[in-house]
Amino acid sequence: MVDLSRPALDSESIRKFVAVAEELHFGRAAQRLGIAQPPLSRAISQLERRLGATLLERNSRAVTLTEAGSVLLREGRAALDAVDAADRRTRRAATDRPGLVLATKAGASSELLAKMLDAYAAEPDSVAVDVVLCGPGEQEGWLRDGRADVALLHQPFDSTAGFDAEELHAEGQVVVLPAGHPLTSETHVRLTDVAELPGLPKPRWPRRDGSYPDGPGPQVRDHTQLLQLVALGRASVIMPESVRAHLGEDLAAVPVLDAPTVTTVIAWPPHSRSRAVAALIRTATRL
Repeated sequence: MVDLSRPALDSESIRKFVAVAEELHFGRAAQRLGIAQPPLSRAISQLERRLGATLLERNSRAVTLTEAGSVLLREGRAALDAVDAADRRTRRAATDRPGLVLATKAGASSELLAKMLDAYAAEPDSVAVDVVLCGPGEQEGWLRDGRADVALLHQPFDSTAGFDAEELHAEGQVVVLPAGHPLTSETHVRLTDVAELPGLPKPRWPRRDGSYPDGPGPQVRDHTQLLQLVALGRASVIMPESVRAHLGEDLAAVPVLDAPTVTTVIAWPPHSRSRAVAALIRTATRL
C-alpha cells in the first residue's frame, strides 16, 4: 500500500542525486551543480531518509551505487528528461514562429531525409523544420528531453523505448576501409574477417558523460573525423550501406554479410498532439 503521508520527490532533489550518481564523487558533483559539498551531502542524506533506502555506499576511498540507487538513477534521468521536455516544448509552443525540431545522426539517412523534408515542405499546412545533426546516439537524448520534437533513430543502435515509432528503411552494413586495403578486392566479408584488422582498430565514441572507453582505437567525435582517420589508415568501421554516398576515392566499402540489418525509424513522444509532427510522420511513412 502506498504511504501517502510520505512527501513526493521533487526535481531538485533528483537532479542533485543524479549528479552524484553519475560522478560517483561528491566534490565533482557539487562543482558540476555550482554548490558547496556539505549542503549536497545533506540533501542526499535527506533524500535517503525520505525514501527509506540507502542509495549510495560511501567510504573514504569511493562512492558506489546500491541497487536502490541504480533504480533511482535510471528513473531519475527519465523524470528529469520529462521535466526538461515539458519546459522546452511549452516555451517553443508559446513563440510566434511555429516549427519543428528534427534530430538525426550526422551523415546518416541523408538521401531519405532530403526526400522527406522536400515532400513535407510541399504540404499546404507544413511548418519550418530545423534539422539538428547529432553525434552517434545523441538524437535519442534530444527527443527525450524536449530539445527535438521528432527524430530519426537507427536500430539496433538506438533505443525506441518510451517512444512511438514507424519504420522507414532497412539496409545492410559495409566495412569502410582505406582504398587499396587487401580486403577491398573481396565481393563481401564476414564479421570474423574484420573483427581485428592489423593496424586498423575500431574507433571509440564518447560515453554520455563525455569520457571514452579504454581501447586501442582512436577517439572520435563525428563521422567526418572518423572517415578521415579511416582514409589515413588509422581505423576501420562498420556502417550502414548508405554511407557509400559519402565516400571519396581514398575510401572503399565492402558488404558484411552477417552484420545486423540497420532499420531507420522516425520516432516521437507518445503523448504528442502536434498536428505538424503528425503531418511530418505521414509524409515520412508515405515515402
